[in-house]
Amino acid sequence: MKFLIPPSEGKAKVKPSSVLFSETDFVLEEHVQQVVDLLDLIDDEDLQSVYGTSQEKSELLHRQNQDIFKSRCAPAINRYTGVVYQHIEWETLDEDARKFLNENFLIFSGLFGVLSPQTPIPNYKLKMNVLSLQYHWNPIITEELKGEDLIIDMLPQVHRKAYTPSKNVKQIDFIVKSDGKNKAAGHFGKAVKGKLIRYIAQNKVTDLEGFYGFEYQGFKWDGKAFVKNG
Repeated sequence: MKFLIPPSEGKAKVKPSSVLFSETDFVLEEHVQQVVDLLDLIDDEDLQSVYGTSQEKSELLHRQNQDIFKSRCAPAINRYTGVVYQHIEWETLDEDARKFLNENFLIFSGLFGVLSPQTPIPNYKLKMNVLSLQYHWNPIITEELKGEDLIIDMLPQVHRKAYTPSKNVKQIDFIVKSDGKNKAAGHFGKAVKGKLIRYIAQNKVTDLEGFYGFEYQGFKWDGKAFVKNG
């Protein structure tokens, strides 16, 4: 069983260990190198379209990504700072919950493919939807997941393109019902997702039935999605 969750664009400036990424024997290292090789082909004048920021900052981010194999690492769960991760509150989870989360959750990443929460990685910034990275990773991640009996997908749409779901995949969405219409929960859904991940880890949820015990800010499991009546 695996739960699939997104990364966050925001990264913390955590104190890294002395271990370089090249020394970690990351299982998808060969494919990460292919992404770095692709980055090497980008001209400086095209960097802003890749990183979506100023030319100066784009160049800094680009060099950082290119140098990841020579960069020092920290656990992925400590690097990500977005709303989802703020609501997981990793530091306050007990050891059993952390172990469950690390063994059963995979984080999708434009640069690294898939990570366990405690996988050591350098600081980086690279979205899944630039340079068609979702299509680079699709066959690789699909292969990685093929042996799982149950996959619970809590990914945004862009990350869902990075693998091909099989019949053992259950895609979970967060929906607000208002005026007889359903709409995606959007940014607010990130907080709910973070709290749900925390709940799953604390309660060691292993099937969809386990979702019925979760409620946050009016969102409840209806058997198909987490729904709030607006």
